[in-house]
Amino acid sequence: MRERGYLILDAVTAMYGETVAVDKITLEIDKGELLSLLGPSGCGKTTTLRMIAGFVPPASGHITINGKDITNRPPHKRNIGVVFQSYALFPHLSALENVAYGLRMRHVPAAERLERAKAALETVGLAPFAERLPGNLSGGQQQRVALARALVIEPEVLLLDEPLSNLDANLRSEMRDEIRTLQQRLGITTIFVTHDQQEALSMSDRIAVMSGGVISELGTPTMLCDAPKTAFTARFLGARTVLSGDVEGGVFQSKGVSCSGAPDSATLMVLRASRLRPSDNPSGPLSLSGTISSVNYLGETFEIDLASASGPVRLIIPSDMPTPVVGAVTRVEALPGAVTFI
Repeated sequence: MRERGYLILDAVTAMYGETVAVDKITLEIDKGELLSLLGPSGCGKTTTLRMIAGFVPPASGHITINGKDITNRPPHKRNIGVVFQSYALFPHLSALENVAYGLRMRHVPAAERLERAKAALETVGLAPFAERLPGNLSGGQQQRVALARALVIEPEVLLLDEPLSNLDANLRSEMRDEIRTLQQRLGITTIFVTHDQQEALSMSDRIAVMSGGVISELGTPTMLCDAPKTAFTARFLGARTVLSGDVEGGVFQSKGVSCSGAPDSATLMVLRASRLRPSDNPSGPLSLSGTISSVNYLGETFEIDLASASGPVRLIIPSDMPTPVVGAVTRVEALPGAVTFI
């Protein structure tokens, strides 16, 4: 069973001049957990990570790791590994020397730091490239060097600041799987900052969705996808339409739309695009129709925008279904799990 409260942020606030960048965030991260900070640019996720690292001093609040208050400790005394978006490798040092650099700054004896640096490169599969300069490594290899450099100091916490954003789509998918596998094998408590929903959903034990310097919602990927509790989370996780309305007799009603089975307190209905289908004869609780305004072919799927009386509605259907026709009027059927209420 995992130890709880290994990394704790207690009402932590960050200010840039008079601007509140992060507003009284409280988080408790388990030992060995990977938690993602997910949100759009400017939401405070990177500032939160930089406060944990010690690069941004909190205006208020406390940060503890394994019961030790590190709020006012300088970065080099926190025993935290950081992988930056730009990797921040020294171009004149070999991969091995880059990895060993943090150990040299900690005055680890030369023989020991060489052995540990080689072992770290072995861990990330780069032992054969130890003598190469960063300029002679691919983007994925540079990312592995940066990861090895963060791991070699045997950190209590690993911080990853959008480390995959500079990679192409195929390599990004490969690297996120590698990072997650390595993180689970080593059992390192990890904070992963990203604006990419797929990265967060595929890698995380839990996700903190951030907006405007606060946490909009915190939960497991399944919880946030299947039953979001805020409109911001529902919209930001992508391919979801949020409609406002009222409930009468268990039926949610919006302009031109209705759905039975709604709780009396519901004010919003969330429609999950991948679980909606165009249908000539729909069954089930949802009553919705509209005109197809656009169709995008994405290889495995069609992405359909439907103009309804309540506004635009997004559908995502398998590409082996008949090609939707722009301008066609269609009704919509909700598959299981397509509709949730807030």
